[in-house]
Amino acid sequence: MAHKGISRKDFISITALSLGGLALRFKVGSTFAQEFPVYERLGRVCVGMVELKARPSIYSQTVGVLYEDAILPWLSERAAVETDMNRIIQRWVETPDGYIYAPYIQPVRNLPNTPVSQLFSLSMGDGMWAEVTVPYAEVILSNSPSSNSWVSARVEQGLPIRVYYGQVFFVDRIELKEDGKMYYRVNPNYYGGLDMLWVPAEAMRPITMEELAPVNPDAVDKRVVVDIKRQTLACYEGDLEVFFCRVSTGIEAGSTPLGVHRISRKFISLQMSGSGSGGTGAGYDLPGIGWTSIFVTGGVAIHATIWHNEFGFQRSHGCVNCLPADAKWIFRWAQPVVSYDPGTVDISLTGEASTAVEVIES
Repeated sequence: MAHKGISRKDFISITALSLGGLALRFKVGSTFAQEFPVYERLGRVCVGMVELKARPSIYSQTVGVLYEDAILPWLSERAAVETDMNRIIQRWVETPDGYIYAPYIQPVRNLPNTPVSQLFSLSMGDGMWAEVTVPYAEVILSNSPSSNSWVSARVEQGLPIRVYYGQVFFVDRIELKEDGKMYYRVNPNYYGGLDMLWVPAEAMRPITMEELAPVNPDAVDKRVVVDIKRQTLACYEGDLEVFFCRVSTGIEAGSTPLGVHRISRKFISLQMSGSGSGGTGAGYDLPGIGWTSIFVTGGVAIHATIWHNEFGFQRSHGCVNCLPADAKWIFRWAQPVVSYDPGTVDISLTGEASTAVEVIES
């Protein structure tokens, strides 16, 4: 069956793959248009403005100013040479032009992809899961922005609409546009979203079914321990610690509730929004949040985070913020298991076993 999204006669027909087929057919496309520094590791400024310092110190001379979404080489990470008593985190990122306070710069890479020409045939329609593997990519709106959304907010402010490294989306269409490039249509909230975006195909890497294979599925007595005092997360199999990472939990007292909880729902990708309250600041509307494991009623979850690099310090509205790679490992290791199709699970419907999440204050 030809894919309805094809608009050019010379574009290869889209034929659905069966769930049993794990290979995607590739079609060579043009080089990704966005230019970024040619370095293995890059950093994206993820706050409004940052100062470049001559040395890794808040007290050092300012040698430049950068604004949000500036992309620059990430040479190394250094400890502050002078302690800033007003900050807990004392890490700085070295760039060719100076030093940037580490929490203000997201670690990213620039890994363009060969576009695929076919989608999986899934129970929810033709599609695939994919992650953004470039620092950012400009997108094309498929429809007028829905009201009170992150898209409409950026349009109203005259800001570009972009997707960012580490975000995960469901792709439901492939199309060759008038600019001669292939695009994937993504729904930032497949489970009920309205704003559809066309993303340059080379900016996104298809996620394979093998990537969702559970980690250590036969291990017994799995549990996750989140320490809100130390801002750490550890995964245990019995008494053996098998994984450890820094995290960011809720700013407001009690927003990441102490006690033993159970993972109840998981999503490969989810759009998260909330009004914000108390010390947690303003409301938020965040698309493409990958590897989400909800463990408290109301939406408190372990999930990937791309909007800060302040891990090791309380930063969230209550969720447990992780680097995308860390969130993905936890997602695959913890029960319940999530299949590629439909990409989500709810133990209240399936009755499956789930991993305990113990939130402590050591």
